[in-house]
Amino acid sequence: MAAEASGSPGPQTAYLAGKLLVATPQVVGDFFRRSVVLLLHHDGSGAQGVVLNDPLEADVDAVLPGWQAVTTAPQTLFRGGPVGTDSAIGVVTVPGDTPDQTMGVHRLFGHIGVVDLDAPPPLVAPELAGLRIFAGYAGWSARQLEGEIRRGDWYVVDAEPRDAFTDAPQGLWSAVLRRQRGNLAFVASYPDDPSMN
Repeated sequence: MAAEASGSPGPQTAYLAGKLLVATPQVVGDFFRRSVVLLLHHDGSGAQGVVLNDPLEADVDAVLPGWQAVTTAPQTLFRGGPVGTDSAIGVVTVPGDTPDQTMGVHRLFGHIGVVDLDAPPPLVAPELAGLRIFAGYAGWSARQLEGEIRRGDWYVVDAEPRDAFTDAPQGLWSAVLRRQRGNLAFVASYPDDPSMN
């Protein structure tokens, strides 16, 4: 299955910020099993991203008052990863093509950026087309992610603009795989418990 993954960084390959990491069926455990991670940053020192499909039963306003009304449905906190769980990251999509013209937003790639959660929500909200708030993030040290991709833990696929803000996050793993070409699309129907197949 690892052969389906593309774009793993090497001497001649670009880094993967902006791509999705989709956990392969061999990934087990409570945290990354069937996860979809949007890579926000990736360079020679490591990588950081957020898990897009792990909503929590926690109101945003309980942690960041004033931001819940601005968030994209479902309006709840998401578990972004096991690192820095006492911190929050606001991932946004902004319209327009001019980088860094939106107050309180730092664009990362395309229309995706991160918002300064210390900024007043009423001032930032009109500039945003979507917002999701994550508690914690997924992080990898230098070359760690590359090793996991070679081992077959992750499929690397293109992200679509709606992925980070889907209103059906629990179905994102299957949805992302289903839209892939070739054999990778068949993985979308991989049974949750292979022993029951």
